[in-house]
Amino acid sequence: MSLLPSIGSRKMSAVSRRVVFVVYPRITALDLVGPHEVFAVTGEYDIVVAGAQAGEVETARGLRVVADRSIGTVRGPIDTLVVVGGEGAFAAARDRKFVAAVAKLAGRSRRVASVCTGAFVLAEAGLLHGRRATTHWLSCDRLAEAYPDVEVDANRIFVRDGDVWTSAGVTAGMDLALALVADDLGQDAAREVARRLVMYVQRPGGQAQFSAQLSAQRAARNPLRELQGWVGEHPAEDHAVERLAARVAMSPRHFARVFRAEVGCTPAAYVEQVRVEVARRLLETTSLSVEEVAASAGFGTTETLRRAFARRVGAGPADYRDRFRSFQPT
Repeated sequence: MSLLPSIGSRKMSAVSRRVVFVVYPRITALDLVGPHEVFAVTGEYDIVVAGAQAGEVETARGLRVVADRSIGTVRGPIDTLVVVGGEGAFAAARDRKFVAAVAKLAGRSRRVASVCTGAFVLAEAGLLHGRRATTHWLSCDRLAEAYPDVEVDANRIFVRDGDVWTSAGVTAGMDLALALVADDLGQDAAREVARRLVMYVQRPGGQAQFSAQLSAQRAARNPLRELQGWVGEHPAEDHAVERLAARVAMSPRHFARVFRAEVGCTPAAYVEQVRVEVARRLLETTSLSVEEVAASAGFGTTETLRRAFARRVGAGPADYRDRFRSFQPT
């Protein structure tokens, strides 16, 4: 039964909405189960789970899932082909027979998608050649190095390039599936799915994969670690390099060199990351104006905030707030 009468009242053929998930040993269970649930809740999709062989497939954490059939027995047109991710993706991408079978299914699919490291299978099959794509942030460099013809975007939850969609890791697969549902059935249907699954928000594709505190390394030296915490607690302070260096009793030049070596980015870049994260939280949880958010997060002017958001979030602050609120449960 469909969630929405306006959707469920239409009689659809199974082929028009057939989703095929491709699995293999040592997938991440949530990479399959999360997106599967999103599609299933709508009542509008015929869902198939296909593996190299039919039967049980062990996930990376020991949970077993069942492939309805083998890839070779999937017949006819496919609406959406989804290759899930997991630790086993790298071995799967080296299995020529498996990759060839995925490429064959892709040729019969209206669109192709991957969750997390499933992107490596798509790349090996040549499906990402000359395209933009993403994967789990831990594997972005590996994907870019192994497939230099793929433009890897490490800062996005999901990327759409024509009829090929790729997502970041694990829970981002649900964001991807919601976006696919919205593309098929409209935003109202996607919102209803989000409500049913108690998903707080459908994140826009351009949102960063992880927070500033997670994306930057923790400094090895205690004074620098404490400084990182202090910056996060006082985003509106003056964080010029000279002032930060003085707090840890270093010369500005030495401080900048040590900070970059230990944290992985310049002090200015780290401060901007933290301020963007603070601004995002304020836009999500308060009714402060954009001007007030800019001041509270330490940007000073709305224009500075907008430029930082464009670089790191892929949307303006007002648009981000509108998109966030439009997907909140009611």
